[in-house]
This record gives sequence, C-alpha cells and structure tokens, in this order.
Amino acid sequence: MSIERPDTLQDAPLGRVSAYPEHYDAGLLYPIARAANRAPLGIRDDSLPFEGEDEWHAFELSWLDTKGKPVVAVARFRLPASSPNLIESKSWKLYLNSFNQTRFASRDEVIESLERDLSAAAGAPVVTELFGVDDERLTPRRLPGECIDDLDIEIHDYTPSPELLAVGDEVVEETLHSHLLKSNCPVTGQPDWGSVMIRYRGPCLDREGVLRYLVSYRQHQDFHEHCVEHIFTDLMARARPERLLVLARYVRRGGLDISPWRGTPGERPPEPLRLARQ
Repeated sequence: MSIERPDTLQDAPLGRVSAYPEHYDAGLLYPIARAANRAPLGIRDDSLPFEGEDEWHAFELSWLDTKGKPVVAVARFRLPASSPNLIESKSWKLYLNSFNQTRFASRDEVIESLERDLSAAAGAPVVTELFGVDDERLTPRRLPGECIDDLDIEIHDYTPSPELLAVGDEVVEETLHSHLLKSNCPVTGQPDWGSVMIRYRGPCLDREGVLRYLVSYRQHQDFHEHCVEHIFTDLMARARPERLLVLARYVRRGGLDISPWRGTPGERPPEPLRLARQ
C-alpha cells in the first residue's frame, strides 16, 4: 500500500471542520514531508546529523471485537526520525477514530493494521504497542536531571534566539530539564505546551542562557518534531558537545501526545517515560 506524499498543508484536515469517520479508513492519514522544514536548518534527509524517534501515545483508541463488544486500549507508536514523512496529528486522530465501529478478530490484527497504515504514511516502519488503560507501564514519572525553571531571570525574546546560548570552559556531563517550553501550531496557532530535557557531555552550558533560549520558542510556529530538531541543531552549533540528547514531552491534545527526541549516535532516551501532563 502506498500513500502519496503531499508537500504542503493545503489539503490537511488540521484547522478544518471534519466529520468523524464511522468506518475504518487508512486514507485519512495525511503525511507531510520533513524536508521542507529541515532545509532552513541545514538538515538533509540523506545525511541526518542525529538519530531519533517521534513517540506518540494515543489515549482514545477503541474497536469492536467479533461479537460487537467495544475494546479500549492505549497505544504507543514509535516513528523513526529518518522517515521521509511525519504524520499530521489531526489526520492521525481521525484515522484512529475510524476504528471505533470496526470489528477486529484480535489485538494482533489491530496492531498489524496500525503498523501497516502508519508505516505506509511515514515511509518507514512504525512500531506499535497496545496497553490496557490501567497498565503500570503508563504510570507518569519525572524527567531526570536538574530543573532550571526556578532561575530568577529577565526574558525579552519570544522567537527562537540561539545567540542566547553560551558555554564555559569546563567540560561537564549533565542533564537539565524545563517545563516552560511552548510553541504554536503552524496551522491553527493553538498553543503546544511541553517539557524538554537536554542531556549532554561538553562545554558547560550557561543555564540562564538555556532557559532564555527555550522560552524564546513561546511565539514560534512549528511542528513539535521540528522544534526539537531546531533545538538540537542550535545546541550543536553553539556548544559543540561530544554527546547530546534533546527530548521533548508535549502535553496531550485531542487524545494524542507527541514526544520527539534527537540525539548524537548512540544516545538514547530513558524508557518508558510519561509525564503527569501527558
């Protein structure tokens, strides 16, 4: 199964009034090429400067068993950053809702359908896990490292300003995080709230500068995935760390949360990890 790759948001369901589907329909998925948003950052799909994934949780997934009885589950999807496409979030939600009145013989059949359709839209394999709503593996946790949100600083920049990033001479290995990340949807302008973790080894980052820089995304319009790539590329350019991992956990919206991470080769995020706001 192949899905055409549109290069614009002109026909995307995001920001439009949409009828919710009553029957399973893989054609609802709307892939968006990553390349256009990566080009201004100097990122090429054929030579990515990072490894990573976009991890999604879906909290509004349900289908019917063979007797017509509803089944509910929470899904976790992992979409590789190397895929040529991301998938627009509202189309993903509409697609998942198309399962609501569809009968499946087993959970395995549901997973098979999800992985087939999402992989076709992304252009790369998407890994799917299903959890019961009370599964302990979904218990919220805290981000590792030190929170920098209590720093007493003045802030004047609310669009991405990499010049705010500064480093010292000492080489350190540390993990910092902030819950003050906010960006805006590039189509609807709605706020996207998130937490971000930065784990690195390299010249010591000035923490006040890091916090000012993260807050500078407050009026920026972009997809979650590209915001994380923007942060990663700015940190690499300004600090030149030996190792770097940038992970964002965005607040759930429309039954979905998105948690992209990007890292230098060999860097992996702590797993599993969900926050209370998700």
